[in-house]
Formats: sequence, C-alpha cells, structure tokens
Amino acid sequence: MNLVESLRALLGEAGLLTSDLDAFETDWRKRYRGRALAVARPASTEEVAAVVRLCAEQGVSLVPQGGNTGLVGGSVPDGSGRQIVLSLARMKRVRAIDADNLTLTAEAGCVLQALQEAAAARGLLFPLSLAAEGSCTIGGNLATNAGGTQVLRYGNARELCLGLEVVTASGEIWQGLCGLRKDNTGYDLRDLFIGSEGTLGIVTAATLKLYPRPLAQSTALAACDSLEQAVQLLSLARARAGSGLTGFEVMNAFSLALVRKHFPQLPQPLAASPWTVLLELSDSEGEAHAQALFEGLLETALESGLITDAAVAQSRAQSRAFWHLRESIPLAQSEEGLNIKHDIALPVSAIPGFVAETDAALARAFAGVRFVDFGHLGDGNLHYNVQAPEGVPPAEFLAAHEAAINEIVYDAVGRHGGSISAEHGIGQLKREELAARKDPVALALMRAIKKALDPQGLLNPGRVL
Repeated sequence: MNLVESLRALLGEAGLLTSDLDAFETDWRKRYRGRALAVARPASTEEVAAVVRLCAEQGVSLVPQGGNTGLVGGSVPDGSGRQIVLSLARMKRVRAIDADNLTLTAEAGCVLQALQEAAAARGLLFPLSLAAEGSCTIGGNLATNAGGTQVLRYGNARELCLGLEVVTASGEIWQGLCGLRKDNTGYDLRDLFIGSEGTLGIVTAATLKLYPRPLAQSTALAACDSLEQAVQLLSLARARAGSGLTGFEVMNAFSLALVRKHFPQLPQPLAASPWTVLLELSDSEGEAHAQALFEGLLETALESGLITDAAVAQSRAQSRAFWHLRESIPLAQSEEGLNIKHDIALPVSAIPGFVAETDAALARAFAGVRFVDFGHLGDGNLHYNVQAPEGVPPAEFLAAHEAAINEIVYDAVGRHGGSISAEHGIGQLKREELAARKDPVALALMRAIKKALDPQGLLNPGRVL
C-alpha cells in the first residue's frame, strides 16, 4: 500500500484531500506557490502521530499548516509534489476552561477569534489579538510566536502559553499540557517548540493564560509632528497609565493616505499629520475613571506640544472603527500593488533614528520610493514597508530592487541593535538573511537542536534553517 492509500485508510475520505489543493498550496501573500502530494486532515492528536509515523517510514516530509495566514512562506509545500501538507483545521475543540486557574486548553486548529469568544463567554479575556484573528489558528500563532496589538501589556504568544501537547518527528506524543505558572523540572521544552515554525515538532494543543476582563477600555487617535514626539508620548502614557496601557500603535501619513485612497468609506477623524498614534487603555475601575485618565493624559500631551490634535472614541463602535483604520493598512497597501515588507524589532528609543536614516538612504538610492511605516511602537515592532514610486509597475520594482532594499534596511537594523523578524517568523522568505546575519554560535546551536529532534529532516524542511 502506498503512502496516499495508507493515509486514506487511516483518516478516511474526509481526512485526506488529493485534488483542488490550491488553497493549501498558495501562501496568503500569493508569493509562494507549491505542489503537494496530498493534504492530510487528522481529527485527533493520535491521528497526527500516526500520520507522522507513516511519513517517517517512507521518508516523506511534512508541512504543518494552520490557517495559512503567514507572511513568510512558512506553511506551504515546495514544488516537488512529494510533500504532505498536514492541516490541523479539523482539530478545533476547546477542551477545557478553568476559570479559577485562569486557563483555557484548546486544540491547535482553533481559530483565534473563537478562543477570544470562548473566554469572553466566561467573563474572561484571552488577549492575543491580530488582524488575521478571524482565520489564523492558535497552533500557527504559537508556531510563529505571534505578536499582535496587545504585546505591550500581555506579551507575545509565548508569554500567553503555559503548556503544550506536541507530536514529535518520530510520531511520539509529548503531553506537556499544564496550567502551572511555576515548574522548574528540567529544560523548558514548551519554549523550544514555540516559535520553531513546525520544524521541531507539531503543536496539537495548548494551555493558555486568561485574564479578568477589564471593566472599561478607552481608545484614542492622536496626531504627532514627529516620530520622536510619538516616543515621548509613549513614555508619558506609560507613566500615567502603567500596565493599563494595552495598545500603542503608530501610522505614518502615507499609510493612512493609502487607506483613504482605497477605502474612502472609512472615516478618519483627524486631519493628515506626519504621524498618527492609536492608544488604548484598559481600566479595572470603570468607564468614568478610564475617560478621566485619558482626558488628563491627552490634555498634558497637547499642552506640552507632544501632539497637535486628538480624538477619543465615544463608543465601542467608534473604538472598533479606530482599530479598523489601523488594520486596513496592509489591505490598502495590497490594493496599491506588490510591496517590500519588513517586520523588524528595534529598541523603542532607536526607532526615530532608524526611520530617519533608512528613509534617507532609500530615497537617495531609489528616487520617489514611498514608505508605509506603521506598527506596534509600544513594543518596538515596526512594519517598515517600501512601495514602488508612483507610476512604476510594482512587480517590476520588486523584482529589480528587493535584494538591494533589503540589504539597506537590514544593515540599518543591525546598526541600531534590532532584529530582522519581530513577529512574522523566518519561513523561507528570510532564511538566507538569518544565515547571513544571525550569530554563528546561535546558528550552530539551532542546527544541533534541529538534528537532535528531527534527524531525518522531515518536519517543514527548508524553513528557518
């Protein structure tokens, strides 16, 4: 019996796809397109383990896939037609919620928004939040150590995970699910698998941290004349709100101009300014306290010249509209045409200098190039994207200049003490950059771990390393 027949016998007709696979073979950005032998869709951890064992016996590599919303080509097959895509989409049960322990245990195929709603139904909060939350899955979020809009207060996916269930490259099941916040019994295997992008093991379930829901949330937009002022506003907001500051996003003028161009129906309450900040405060005392805190903060910022204008959301719907502006930037940029994306991390204090230096270098090298700068200023994560000059075909510009632009950007990131990947991962997009720029000792340790845990190299080969 060949591998496809064996997989069909194991998973049944609903659990194995061999035709119409385009949705599994193409990444979200339509940048990478592969060809799979088949798509396996197990419905349990035991079935995942059995699939892995079958593939290991025949030396066939596996590409784990969640919602396939990644941005670095990490979850689609290569063009060989021999790889199995392992979709976790059928594994979407919330196994347990322990309200007293503030934990939720869910399978890897659970869509992030469904987890948020399951927690909310119990009066609790699961704070991981990102633009793709309606389609991305918690397994993929953990495999890439996803960030999102509330890292400033709650941390990345890594900080929100207490335990994992993982299928190893040999098809064994590691039962590491637990709700413990303290456990010093040996090496932290959980952190080893989180962020490994499916190259060390396959996450099948996780135990996640929950939080009490805040009694109130307030959202505001503020206009700044410079990025330096936005950083100073961040310091002021931290001093005034402390841990109540849950969101601090920044958007440059051109990013919002693209939203205005492609989504004119979306209201923009502030006039165009060089930089617009989106702030969100969470409060445990109530709406009146939250509103007073926000008004005092913005009044001080206006008086000190840190901001030139501000608008505070007066309802939950208006708050969502403010966030929708921010989340529409990638969609507007996509409408504008192919672009060169950079998901970088820098010390917050270094971001104004980095942007000024890198903008100037790119403008000298590529006349008319346009910058779509936005992201999570509160945690130092900037999406520094480069759009072709007006009237230049985007695909031609990208094909001709992407490598040179990446070199300028990543060299500047290195000089400013940053990272070439903040929350999107390495995948295949940044694999060669990682090899060239990562500390050699770190790379050697990573390769040793990969060899130890996946000696046949069958788990998502060609990704990360």
